[in-house]
Amino acid sequence: MKLVVGLGNPGREHDGTRHNAGFWWVDRLAAHSHVQLRQEARFHGQAAKLVEGGRECWLLKPNTS
Repeated sequence: MKLVVGLGNPGREHDGTRHNAGFWWVDRLAAHSHVQLRQEARFHGQAAKLVEGGRECWLLKPNTS
């Protein structure tokens, strides 16, 4: 299993700033792969599972600081 974590700063005050480049990258990867990020309490953030070619990869946008 692989895990791709996009780092960013939660909160509206950081929307549109370079500090959220990791969040943007994970959002684009999710959209390209046709998966939706959902709030997952066990991961303390938004997560989605990709499965391609029998391989599993998780995307994560943590809500922690």
